[in-house]
Amino acid sequence: MVLALQSIQFANAEDKQEFSKYPTKAGRRSLSRSISQSSTDSYSSAASYSDSSDDETSPREKTQANTHGSSDFCVKNIKQAEFGRREIEIAEQDMSALISLRKRAQGEKPLAGAKIVGCTHITAQTAVLIETLVALGAQCRWTACNIYSTQNEVAAALAESGVSVFAWKGESEDDFWWCIDRCVNTEGWQANMILDDGGDLTHWVYKKYPSVFKKTRGIVEESVTGVHRLYQLSKAGKLCVPAMNVNDSVTKQKFDNLYCCRESILDGLKRTTDVMFGGKQVVVCGYGEVGKGCCTALKALGAIVCITEIDPICALQGCMDGFRVVKLNEVIRQMDLVITCTGNKNVVTREQLDRMKNGCIVCNMGHSNTEIDVASMRSPELTWERVRSQVDHIIWPDGKRVVLLAEGRLLNLSCSTVPTFVLSITATTQALALIELFNAPEGRYKQDVYLLPKKMDEYVASLHLPNFDAHLTELSDEQAKYMGLNKNGPFKPNYYRY
Repeated sequence: MVLALQSIQFANAEDKQEFSKYPTKAGRRSLSRSISQSSTDSYSSAASYSDSSDDETSPREKTQANTHGSSDFCVKNIKQAEFGRREIEIAEQDMSALISLRKRAQGEKPLAGAKIVGCTHITAQTAVLIETLVALGAQCRWTACNIYSTQNEVAAALAESGVSVFAWKGESEDDFWWCIDRCVNTEGWQANMILDDGGDLTHWVYKKYPSVFKKTRGIVEESVTGVHRLYQLSKAGKLCVPAMNVNDSVTKQKFDNLYCCRESILDGLKRTTDVMFGGKQVVVCGYGEVGKGCCTALKALGAIVCITEIDPICALQGCMDGFRVVKLNEVIRQMDLVITCTGNKNVVTREQLDRMKNGCIVCNMGHSNTEIDVASMRSPELTWERVRSQVDHIIWPDGKRVVLLAEGRLLNLSCSTVPTFVLSITATTQALALIELFNAPEGRYKQDVYLLPKKMDEYVASLHLPNFDAHLTELSDEQAKYMGLNKNGPFKPNYYRY
């Protein structure tokens, strides 16, 4: 076949040059591996995978500088910056609310003097947030909250623009903590704001740099796991700075957690396993907003879905939505697909993994990698076989295989993309939370965890309505008086459940 291709005669040099873009048999294998290397990159990013995977040298061992001469960053390859810039520009097209906020507040510079250290997924969408914060006057240093979700070319683009970024796709655990430390511990710069996703950065600053933690003006946290950690600190009386719980704001929980996961769960599973969902037996552990999104999507494609729950209210919601509520041990032998989304630990144990049937797919949609007991499978009697990036076959002595995705880490951001529009909602919420905490007069916020003010939630939503050409009905004076409302909001009390 290769010889036949080599013998093809071309009418002109242009045809030959075009043909040479397509890989040989060996090249196709390389391209196949690179395309299956899932991250938050879109399919248009596939070219960047092979660029980065060819170089196995750790970024920590490289000496790199951007075109401005700065080397205060650590990314996979700074030469990918131009490609990353195009990714960011694409994301901006569907993040109009954040761009609008950037334009409205740019003249005021509400974050002038803010020194923000951030630990989030580093994607094109996050880059739009970071560059918005810079445009509003902040200085930023950034690292990744997940070792698999960084888009290398986007990290390079941020480094080229002057943001100190320490992240690359495929970090080791040691790299992960090294990157966090490099963000926090730098000469002549001390953070006064923290933007976190998962609580690892907050925990690191609290433990390693208590003096920095005490002088921080505020923490903004967007994940269930991180918020739980903050409430634990607060309960123990150890939270000495105000913190904003963005995860439980309506615009984050109802849109990012529900609508985002409703789409990205299918994307992640399709890209990694090519599974057909019709008729598959699926159990979703946890029926919070993430679980609801996953169940809705899987049911719509014909999967037979049941759920596990500890909360009777969520369990009753599941029943009313048509899902059977079970204990995992009752159904584990029959399941084709097991999905965790609880934020807890050891939701799927080694005993349950042992009882799964051959070919069962196991994955996690929660933030942390603690939900599936992956550590217990790294034992001598089990064989790990990497079949493509982020897909491992765990082989039992009797030949049974369990398909583990992303080593139990967050599936959608490790293995696929997340809808840009939904991330615009979350990013706008984060930006407003940072502005609010940084500019709040002394005494407004105590050393505790707060929810985003209702008025801000409504403002974030209103910024996104023009995308749908949506037109809000306005209350008349008489109606507003009758309802006891301000015509401009807020329209719901804080205790209202959307």
